[in-house]
Amino acid sequence: MLNKIKFLTAGESHGKALMGILDGIPSNLPISEEYIRKQLSRRQMGFGRGGRMKIESDYAEIVSGVRYGKTLGSPIGLIIDNKDWRNWKEIMETEASSSPVKKITLPRPGHADLAGLIKYDFNDIRCVIERSSARETAMRVAIGSICRKFIEELGIEVASRVVQIHDVIDKNKLPEISKINDLADKSPTRCVSKSDTEKMVERIKEARKSGDSVGGVFEIIIYNLPYGLGSYTQWDKKMQSKLAETIMSINAIKGVEFGEGFKESKKFGSDVHDEIGWDGSFYTRNTNRAGGLEGGMTNAQPLIIRAAMKPLSSLSRPLKSVDINNKKSELAHKERSDTCAVPAASIIAENIACIVIADSILEKFGGDSIQQVITHYEKTSKY
Repeated sequence: MLNKIKFLTAGESHGKALMGILDGIPSNLPISEEYIRKQLSRRQMGFGRGGRMKIESDYAEIVSGVRYGKTLGSPIGLIIDNKDWRNWKEIMETEASSSPVKKITLPRPGHADLAGLIKYDFNDIRCVIERSSARETAMRVAIGSICRKFIEELGIEVASRVVQIHDVIDKNKLPEISKINDLADKSPTRCVSKSDTEKMVERIKEARKSGDSVGGVFEIIIYNLPYGLGSYTQWDKKMQSKLAETIMSINAIKGVEFGEGFKESKKFGSDVHDEIGWDGSFYTRNTNRAGGLEGGMTNAQPLIIRAAMKPLSSLSRPLKSVDINNKKSELAHKERSDTCAVPAASIIAENIACIVIADSILEKFGGDSIQQVITHYEKTSKY
């Protein structure tokens, strides 16, 4: 559904590296590896992460499309080395190996294992695990962070917070938007409520102790957006369609809602829609139940997206499965994994949502250089 920006990722979880190509970013955008590193570092945080995060120190090397700290308008190439690859060389060699490697034959319930194995005619689930792993999202965060820098040049900001882990729910009101990330990033669960953070940590500890996993809900807030990103004229031009597709592409995400979302199904229309006023210069709203979207377009209110993440399917106390060779019932394969990855998912979602916003801005305002985009944006954007 992207029209101006294209991106592609490659690489396996325990392969030598992750690779990414981002095309469509205008020239002269200031960008640095350090800026990208900060977002990758945020992705690695969060109570409940597994041992892999102790091995990796994600750093995206820019290999093309940037000169002297500014984009060239040509495709941007990125590489993130997998430090753990040195421990997996024999298992993940690209050349045929003379040494026998034990095949994985017990698919994990809830994972891509069984469907992927059957779809691609594999006889070793390792071939599915490696690419279906959430490790790939590290590269999408790197790509998304460049788009984030682009929209920041226009004054658009993105934040997120965790509002639920398992059955612990933060019911507090949304803090001042400019402070959300500062507060959330200081919390081990990215919850801005200190008391709820402590309860969430306890739930994660309980799950880890019992060999289980927990999911939750996070919220993304994008503010300072103008009117009219997206369109009502075709199904695939609607902003919620593009954002929902993007957020749902994150591993283990099972649901996305905008504004009050599912709550609105139980209300009357008079209790749902945001009344319109006029302050002499601008249209006003006293509420934002729509979450910044009406008719498939941004309406200059903060864009609010909420996503539900299921408990991860790699369990240290595995569920029942069936061996693909002898069809006997056994416990599923155990793979190193997180107990809870909701805080990390919120950072992934933040950054890949920026890809959609950047694409929509380029589609509406246009420009081959950042200067041209800013000029067009300042002259024609409406709030």
